[in-house]
Amino acid sequence: MRFLVQRVSKAEVTVDGKTTGEIGLGFLVFIGIENSDTEETADKMARKLMGLRIFEDENGKTNLDLKSVGGSLLLVSQFTLYADCRKGNRPSFTKAGDPEKANALYRFLIERCRREISRVEEGSFGAEMKVSLVNEGPFTVLLDSADLFSPL
Repeated sequence: MRFLVQRVSKAEVTVDGKTTGEIGLGFLVFIGIENSDTEETADKMARKLMGLRIFEDENGKTNLDLKSVGGSLLLVSQFTLYADCRKGNRPSFTKAGDPEKANALYRFLIERCRREISRVEEGSFGAEMKVSLVNEGPFTVLLDSADLFSPL
């Protein structure tokens, strides 16, 4: 599982001109799911996401997490995070999760995050989406379950 996390002051997702999710201060998270991912993986990734201390404290240090700043989440499914560009110029997406399984884990993640964060918005799984954002910093972090949860 991969999360591309962007610290934003605002972000919005639209599908066919209609807004499906919109937040102010918080994280815009693009979520890539592969077939080997499980609810256990999703739970660990959600805990890591919500514990990320990438907001500045009163001393200008990145020391505050999402809850500490009253931030929101905008979660967007993005299978292209599993693009394999090693051969040729056209990416392969064979590592991306089966759509049915990926959607189930995406829904699981949304519900898991809603248990801890008061405002969790979402994109539309499998739809052609338009995403707009104001990235603060810019500050972008890639969380990959293969890196985070394997022994060092």
